[in-house]
Amino acid sequence: MEYRKLGDSGIKASVVALGAWAIGGWMWGGTEEEAAVKTIQASLDNGVNFIDTAAIYGYGRSEEIVGRAINDRRDKVVLATKCGLRWDLKKGDFYFYGTEEGISLGPAKYEVYKYLHPDSINEEVERSLKRLGTDHIDLYQTHWQESTTPIEDTIAALLKLKEQGKIRAIGASNTNIEQLKAYGNIDTDQERFSMLDRRIEQDGTLTHCRENNISVLAYSPLVHGLLTGKMTPDRQFKEGDLRRGNPCFNIESRQKVAAMLNEFVPIAKKHNATISQLVIAWTFSRPGVTHVLCGARTQEQAVENAAAGELVLDEEDIQAINSTIEP
Repeated sequence: MEYRKLGDSGIKASVVALGAWAIGGWMWGGTEEEAAVKTIQASLDNGVNFIDTAAIYGYGRSEEIVGRAINDRRDKVVLATKCGLRWDLKKGDFYFYGTEEGISLGPAKYEVYKYLHPDSINEEVERSLKRLGTDHIDLYQTHWQESTTPIEDTIAALLKLKEQGKIRAIGASNTNIEQLKAYGNIDTDQERFSMLDRRIEQDGTLTHCRENNISVLAYSPLVHGLLTGKMTPDRQFKEGDLRRGNPCFNIESRQKVAAMLNEFVPIAKKHNATISQLVIAWTFSRPGVTHVLCGARTQEQAVENAAAGELVLDEEDIQAINSTIEP
């Protein structure tokens, strides 16, 4: 496994991280807690030391599961979570209606708001610490940005938490380039990035982060399983699964993606790797992308993803992959 620093924090985290959104079950058709705990522990047993979760994932459930899984090995984990999405406070920018299963098109049990006021951040960090069963969070990130709180107030609150020892590093997520610049010298920026979504290569985000030693955490690198090579055209998705009804996962889309991934087979065979591992390695090989957040629902998936952290692609491999992706 390769390990890289998180910005200027001095923290070294595995290039492949475990993203714990799906583990919480919310928007993924539910979860089985014992299986989730074993999945997290399988990641840690195979070189992954970096786990990323968020308070909103399952309305705290993902954090609770992560906390349980790492209880006897907290000192070996780089633990990241996020703040800024409140389902219990109607302040800030309204974001969506939520149910226990996912997002609702109309009024539902939860009204979720983006809110990053210092008072709210201080409440959230205490709740996350309790759910995670720890006295500090290694990387604390703003989950989504909002319009009612000046960024300078948000960053001041985060810096104070760092001074208090409750967090060790500061990050932002889902920013635009103006917001990212306003945050100044933070340690990380977490953004959606994959072969099929390369916005941050085009809008200046990666360039800004490289120039300012901000680590970039790429999430959804496998596009919710679409780029694993295992998504068959006849695959059915459970009620509450965010992929159900998503145009990216209709039969035509899956067929097109399958044809693209088929072109990668010779490269994967050359490295004795799976398609998923090849995609993950390509992602962390992109200039400026330092870490890749990979979700897993089973121990087998966790082990497969972790092994990608040892895969080294040469320039010929990368050029061949790029020439297939571009069309």
